Amino acid sequence: MSNKFLMVTGDGGDSDEALYASHRFQEARWEPIFAAPSRRRMHLVLHDSEPGWDTYVERPGHSIEADIAITAVAAKDFAGVMALGGRAPEYLRNDPSLLSLVREFAEQDKCICAIGHGLQVLTAAGIVKGRTVTCHPHVRVEVERAGGVYSPKPVVRDGKLITAQGWRCLGEFYREIFACLAVPK
Repeated sequence: MSNKFLMVTGDGGDSDEALYASHRFQEARWEPIFAAPSRRRMHLVLHDSEPGWDTYVERPGHSIEADIAITAVAAKDFAGVMALGGRAPEYLRNDPSLLSLVREFAEQDKCICAIGHGLQVLTAAGIVKGRTVTCHPHVRVEVERAGGVYSPKPVVRDGKLITAQGWRCLGEFYREIFACLAVPK
């Protein structure tokens, strides 16, 4: 099995989620590879709650280099894929090459993960039907319309599909990811 794990994001992706993923995978001796619509520097953002706001606020975050364009990725080269959250999934869910790639990971029975709004990519790819998932609460309606079962839990694992509500759940999320990756094929 490959020791590479694919992280999908783009401009507006969540900075904390991307950096934590990069560090956590490297720490565990995995090779995180970032894919985006094009191979270039991605401008990431920070999302947080503010008292008196009905939704989250967004601030500029760190940036990262996309190692590869989504169109140059083959699922066979990776142990799994993660759709990072933030605002990027809002437009990435309209990318037919990404949706096809996510379905390819599902067909190969690989680990598929999403955090926060990243679940928008998985719902658009049609892989949550009949599955129990979690995500940012604002994405719940998309899960239900796609035939998925929304759970209010911070992290949910349904087979090799692992989802989390947001960056506050990163510790528990990664425990589930690495438990999934430890299972032999």
